[in-house]
Amino acid sequence: MEVEAPLVPHFAQFRVEPGDAASLDERDTGDTARTESRDEALEEIAELQERIAELQERLYAEEERALLVVLQGIDAAGKDSSVKHTFREANPQGCRVYSFREPTSEESAHDFLWRYHQDTPPKGMIHVFNRSHYEDVLVVRVLGLQPRSIWRKRYDHINDFERMLTDEGTRVVKIYLHISRDEQKQRLQERLDEADKRWKWDSRDLEARERWDDYMEAYEEVMQKTSPAHAPWWVVPANRKWYRDVCVAQILVDLLEDMAPDYPKVTIEPEKVKIPD
Repeated sequence: MEVEAPLVPHFAQFRVEPGDAASLDERDTGDTARTESRDEALEEIAELQERIAELQERLYAEEERALLVVLQGIDAAGKDSSVKHTFREANPQGCRVYSFREPTSEESAHDFLWRYHQDTPPKGMIHVFNRSHYEDVLVVRVLGLQPRSIWRKRYDHINDFERMLTDEGTRVVKIYLHISRDEQKQRLQERLDEADKRWKWDSRDLEARERWDDYMEAYEEVMQKTSPAHAPWWVVPANRKWYRDVCVAQILVDLLEDMAPDYPKVTIEPEKVKIPD
């Protein structure tokens, strides 16, 4: 099934066009264009949440296509929060979230895409990958877990994988939550200072922070090599959490509206059906 790229009128400036450099250091992590204030954003988010729920219900009922949302970002970028706020009104029957950690011994015994493929959405479903197959060209690269000769080939493998999903009826959208180094420091400090956030603390985040420049370089190459029109990357400014949520929700609403899911046609004539007493 050939699926064309969506026509998205909002936030087009955040989309990485095919072959373009992401130039992350030139993108404003604190951008709040189009939204005047936090209060205005919260009203807009509520409307978008309801629209996502409506479109998700139609997608689930139609049961002909699916949506895969890939969320990436440096530690503390807000991936968990984005999922919570974006799909707050969605029906859990039609939406699943998957977080990928260090691969198990069984997963490592297969090709690197094996564990991700089995969690891609069936028809009618929305699946969210909170971290994803891109870890295998990001963490693997930065930490030197595989030689360059291995991970560089994976760009083509990923493009082929996402092309296949698209052709089979799964729309793929990839969102990078872009925060500044200073903002990350503040959020990590909050995890130490605030008792209800300490459960999020992971000392490995500090090790990753020391490799900030290496991760930014890796992300830029990923986006340049894996942002085709049918499965583009979006770089969402995420220093302001309320603006981040507006952007993510609006991007998904536009994409779902472009998919235009609808309830299946029925053949019954309701006026001729009598339900027994």
